[in-house]
Amino acid sequence: MTELQKEYGEALYLLCGEEHIDRQVLDELEVLKNAFAESPDYLRLVDNRALPIESRLQILDEGFSGQVHPYVLNFMKLLTERGAIAEFPGCVTQFREMYLRAHGIVEAKVVTAVPLSDEQERALKDRLTSLAHREVLMQTSVDPALLGGVLVEMDGQRYDNTVRHRLEDIRHTLSEA
Repeated sequence: MTELQKEYGEALYLLCGEEHIDRQVLDELEVLKNAFAESPDYLRLVDNRALPIESRLQILDEGFSGQVHPYVLNFMKLLTERGAIAEFPGCVTQFREMYLRAHGIVEAKVVTAVPLSDEQERALKDRLTSLAHREVLMQTSVDPALLGGVLVEMDGQRYDNTVRHRLEDIRHTLSEA
C-alpha cells in the first residue's frame, strides 16, 4: 500500500468516523471498488489527462451525484484532481482496515474443500470469535484441492487443519525416516 493510499484512506475514515457515517461510506466505497475492478475502463476514463479536468469531474458528477454520499463523490473528485484516482482501491483498503480496527473486528479467510452449511459456518465463526476475543468477519471460499478440513488465516496467523496439510506432514515424516 502506498503512502498516498494510507494518508487519503485514513483522512476519509477519520472524517466519516467523526460523523458516525463510517459504515455507510465503507459499504459505498466497497461497492465502487468492486465495480471499478469489474470495469477498469471507467477509472481509466476519469484518469485520462487528455480530457480537461472539468470534463472528468463532470463524468463523476453525472455518474454518482445523488447515488453515493457526498463525501464519497468529493473523495473521488479530489483523487481525480490530484491525478491519483488510480489509487482509489488502495484508499478503500486503508479505510476498511481502519474501520475494522476501530470497531474491534478481525477478518478471517476460511477455505474449505466443500461449502459449509449455515450451521457449520455459524459454529466456526463462534469458535473463531472465542479464539480472537473479538468479532470475526469471515470470508469463505472453497478449494477442493484441500481434500477436507479447514484452512483459516486470521490476525496474521494461519491455522491449517486440512487433509492435504496432514498428508504433506506424513510425506515429510516418511521421507526423513
